[in-house]
Amino acid sequence: MTTVSIGATARRLAAASMAALLAGCAVGPDYRTPSLSLPARWGAEPKATKPAQPQLVEWWRNLNDPLLNALIAEAVAGNLDVATAKAAIREARASRREAAGGLFPTLDGLGAGDRTKTAATQTGTGKSALASTFQAGFDASWELDLFGATRREVEAATYGVDAAEEDLRSTLLTLIGDVAQNYVEARGYQARIALARRTAASQRETASLTQQKLEAGSASGVDVANARGLAASTEAEIPTLETSFAQSVHRLGVLTGRAPSALGPRLAAARSIPAPKGMPAAGVPADVLRARPDVRLAERQLAQYTAKIGQAEAARYPSVSLTGSISTTSAKIGDLAKRSTIGWSYGPSVNVPLFERGSLVAAVDVARAQRDQYFVAFKASVLTALEDVENALVALRKERERTAKLGASASAYRDSARLSRELYRAGSSAFLDVLDAERSLYDAEDALLASRVLAATNYVALQKALGGGWGKPVEVSTPEVVDVATGPRLAARAR
Repeated sequence: MTTVSIGATARRLAAASMAALLAGCAVGPDYRTPSLSLPARWGAEPKATKPAQPQLVEWWRNLNDPLLNALIAEAVAGNLDVATAKAAIREARASRREAAGGLFPTLDGLGAGDRTKTAATQTGTGKSALASTFQAGFDASWELDLFGATRREVEAATYGVDAAEEDLRSTLLTLIGDVAQNYVEARGYQARIALARRTAASQRETASLTQQKLEAGSASGVDVANARGLAASTEAEIPTLETSFAQSVHRLGVLTGRAPSALGPRLAAARSIPAPKGMPAAGVPADVLRARPDVRLAERQLAQYTAKIGQAEAARYPSVSLTGSISTTSAKIGDLAKRSTIGWSYGPSVNVPLFERGSLVAAVDVARAQRDQYFVAFKASVLTALEDVENALVALRKERERTAKLGASASAYRDSARLSRELYRAGSSAFLDVLDAERSLYDAEDALLASRVLAATNYVALQKALGGGWGKPVEVSTPEVVDVATGPRLAARAR
């Protein structure tokens, strides 16, 4: 029968209670998501309109362009900025595993052996002697996380993983928007090049007609010169537009992770300018906090640096480590476990920071100041996101109105140019009327195409501002560089 005194039991309970208390102890502030005051609706939205939930996942499919869909998928797979963001996630995850390792004990094994020869002059027997000694053992240590320094480090590293993942989403959002914008602009340049060529051809026909009238004596040399000058002026626009088109194609090539000119053949055939149907829903401002990855990134960084305050604060408190070792020594390897000398030791060690010249307190102040900077950055990211949406809403709505007016203008100038040519052929109108009508028609049609491009890019900007992006999982575990033959080997010369 085993008996335990009441005093011993009380001491054990007290020790267990203290250990449980210390195990759950942590210093520094606990993170809470900031509460921000947001407007109930967008200022650019009509008050009579009921806010509808925006469709943000794969929003570019509303532009109804299969080639654009394919280019975006290829960019997500091959873009170098995305590859960098994936590597950052792997780094953050590895850093978290590294930090978590500090919560567990460490165990090191050791082994040693030596053979000693004693000279004959020292043995007293006239013969030299050989002696062998073998030693094996283990060293263990465990730093108790009494005040939560390691747990705060793991917490900060966990928030760092979240931030890296949000950075990848933000990179994807920017990438998709850039691909869509450059694709729309490329199609716009193609349309404007085609317009300039058609217009120049028409103006050349007018110049030929004027030359015929000159030969018939019903037109002047000034009229012929003006007609040819107008056609040449229109043709002069084409090289500039072709340069801009090539630059858009080159940008798309780089965005997809290819050589700049790699997409030239696929984009050579002209297609219509992508255009969404109707005005997209924008939801409510609170949706931005949930959808915008840059806002979520700023919030995760705020959480990360809040946890680092506790990590710095814990350094001001005592640290306790438990260490132990066991070793065995024998003259033969086979006797290490049976006929050998065994030694062991264990015990705690306490490190108390007594005089650090205020450096530990200053480290806490540094951590708090960094947290404040990220808090301000989070608030700024929210305001920037709200501003982006408001600006994009106004720009898209007003550009759609402008496109409609420019369409009516181009239609009117088209009728005017047609009638002017007919009257001029019949000799009932002066050539200056034809010249002015053709110039006005080209300007109106070119402005209409540019407005359609701007309306589409404003649609892209709105979807980016709302946080729309890639909705499918992205595989991040595969490294960009796969190392081989990393085990022990003779070092090779650097090349």
